[in-house]
Amino acid sequence: MAVRPSRRGGGRSQVRAPLRPRPPAQLDLATLEDHDLETEATFRRLGFVDLDLSGRSADAVEFEQCRFQRADLSSTRLDGATFTDCLFESTNLANLRAERSSMVRARLTTLRMTGVHWVNGALRDVTITDCRLDLSSFRFTDFHSVVFNGCNLTRADFQNADLSGVRFEKCDLTGAQFSQATLDGTRFANCDLVGIGGVTSMAGAIIAQQDLAALSFTLAGALGIQIEDDTAGP
Repeated sequence: MAVRPSRRGGGRSQVRAPLRPRPPAQLDLATLEDHDLETEATFRRLGFVDLDLSGRSADAVEFEQCRFQRADLSSTRLDGATFTDCLFESTNLANLRAERSSMVRARLTTLRMTGVHWVNGALRDVTITDCRLDLSSFRFTDFHSVVFNGCNLTRADFQNADLSGVRFEKCDLTGAQFSQATLDGTRFANCDLVGIGGVTSMAGAIIAQQDLAALSFTLAGALGIQIEDDTAGP
């Protein structure tokens, strides 16, 4: 799977809304007998509904125009996987490991993604809404036209990720790590930014005024600035 080249150092990215997935008009229902996960398997226009695919291990699996509803892929390893024009709803991706994987034109809604491991991959035209992503890792991943909305991202790890132009809206990013990440044009609106790491890597980010107070204390600490309460008595 070829990961799209990084845009690091290319100046402020062009921000646009993610393109919508292109699901088919009709889907066939997947079954464990015919559509279990295997290396180099290809799945097209399938609905993975109420299927338990947890604990599997497969490489270079391709999903195209598929829909996941109440499926379970927890603790599954899918290195080099590709997801194109896919929809995920009320599905369990907790502790999914998907290194060197890509997701293009996808929508993820109300998923459990605690501890998901999406490292050295790519996300393009992806909308992630009301998902639990605490303790997730997106190290060295390249994002393009991605929106996180209403997500729990506490202690998420974005170290060395390219987040240029990503939008975080109404997200809890308490203790999230951004060390050596690229945040040129990244937008934060109505987010909890308390205790984030790598705050000195946030050059070029756009932060809503109401979010700035919490971030200012973290930034001051990172720069060794002491904040004195001038209202205190001698």
